[in-house]
Amino acid sequence: MKRTLVISDIHGEIDKFTRLLEQAGYDCRQDRLILLGDYVDKGPDSRRVVEKVMQLHRDGAVVLKGNHDHMMVKAFERDPVFVERWFRNGARTTLASYDHGGAAAEAPVPETMELTPLLEEHLAFLDGLQTYYETEDTIFVHAGVHPSTSPAETDPYVLIWIRDEFHKGYRGKKTVVFGHTITQTLHGKQEVYFGDNNIIGIDGGAVYGGLLHCLELPGRHVYSVK
Repeated sequence: MKRTLVISDIHGEIDKFTRLLEQAGYDCRQDRLILLGDYVDKGPDSRRVVEKVMQLHRDGAVVLKGNHDHMMVKAFERDPVFVERWFRNGARTTLASYDHGGAAAEAPVPETMELTPLLEEHLAFLDGLQTYYETEDTIFVHAGVHPSTSPAETDPYVLIWIRDEFHKGYRGKKTVVFGHTITQTLHGKQEVYFGDNNIIGIDGGAVYGGLLHCLELPGRHVYSVK
């Protein structure tokens, strides 16, 4: 592989995602694509993003799980904590993209949620995703790693939800590339965050009107769309 391309936090923004792949000139025969999770919620077309991600996975992309993907799976398992949490964090736009009745429910949380064959297929895919990918010099993960525990020994929940403890406490030798926390929070800008402690944050807040980034490694070139 000539290049590694890394994208995170697409959040239903299928048009931005498609344009970004085109801008980066992604070629599955030559490039390794790594997606860091959060394919669903908040944006306009989660269903089409998941379909695109599944196709990219079949073509060889490394696809990791994000906390929003996890919330969606757990909500359809009727875990009450995650049902409530998911509906506070973009569930209705996701359900609307699947033409699901739950999107129009008047109650804060629908009493029932029909599991259609398409949703069942997509949920099985999201549920089966790994939470990190590691090479000789880099760890790719949705939210971050625990400062004192290897990813293999860390609860997967931590890898998709951790924030400040990782941002401020990581001192490992391997570079960690992550999404989850928008870069505006990390350094006051939408551009990719290159931390002094060997961490790289690439969530430019695309779904909030910011930027969707693609980090190219090893050269650290950044492609972005708005």
